[in-house]
Amino acid sequence: MPAKKKQKRALTRKEYDKELRRLQVELVQLEEWIRNRSLRVVVLFEGRDTAGKGGVIKRIMALLNPRYCRVVALPAPTERERTQWYFQRYIAHLPSAGEMVLFDRSWYNRAGVERVMGFCTDAEYDEFMRTCPQFERMLVNSGIILIKYWLSVSDDEQERRFLGRINDPSKRWKLSPMDMQARARWVDYSEAKDRMFSVCDIKEAPWHVVETDNKRAAHLNLISHFLKLIPYEEVPHEDIKLPPRQKRKYNRPPKSSQRLVPVRYEVEA
Repeated sequence: MPAKKKQKRALTRKEYDKELRRLQVELVQLEEWIRNRSLRVVVLFEGRDTAGKGGVIKRIMALLNPRYCRVVALPAPTERERTQWYFQRYIAHLPSAGEMVLFDRSWYNRAGVERVMGFCTDAEYDEFMRTCPQFERMLVNSGIILIKYWLSVSDDEQERRFLGRINDPSKRWKLSPMDMQARARWVDYSEAKDRMFSVCDIKEAPWHVVETDNKRAAHLNLISHFLKLIPYEEVPHEDIKLPPRQKRKYNRPPKSSQRLVPVRYEVEA
């Protein structure tokens, strides 16, 4: 009989926090490498509503310098943008040398919500499916490192998260009429995603699927995978010495002349 696979022990919350911190420090080293080598990196995060795109992006960004790594989450296109070449408004947000851009949803809106909800014509959809692989090959051939993640959530877990948002006033802002339609049209979105994968899962820019029913596990799995996709080394730094403070005399105005915020809380150091 074949040997049974040994089940991995689930991390405790404390172990999760420690491992997440370690990975976030590595992300800082990767960011410095990207700057040092003038790389251009684009990461797409797609998936159903409640799949956890915002959560994993938040944890990736936690320690990074927003001057060199930025998040792009575009609203619905304006009337003017609707008249442009479809990819045009995304091109404006692509990185320059030494930058990394994280797209919280991307040009794949056309293959998902626009297709399912009828926000684009059949001709516009067909044109996207024909040209998207070409567009992405152009990006890669230009030297951009393009990485695509699909965050996958199960039917039951999505329902649980939607109910959590409905019943929690602090999360209710995350709900929109479009989210309700996404839930109602689960099968339509499944069909659209499968069709998109069949065309756009290309060798030059493949899709990487992350199971997200367990959010914390998904954070660690995605970040550790991402760190392996771009070979990097620690960038050497010169020793930093803190200069002595000036000794010049200067009489500052009293604090009483300033509008101080009242001290309502005291916290132990």
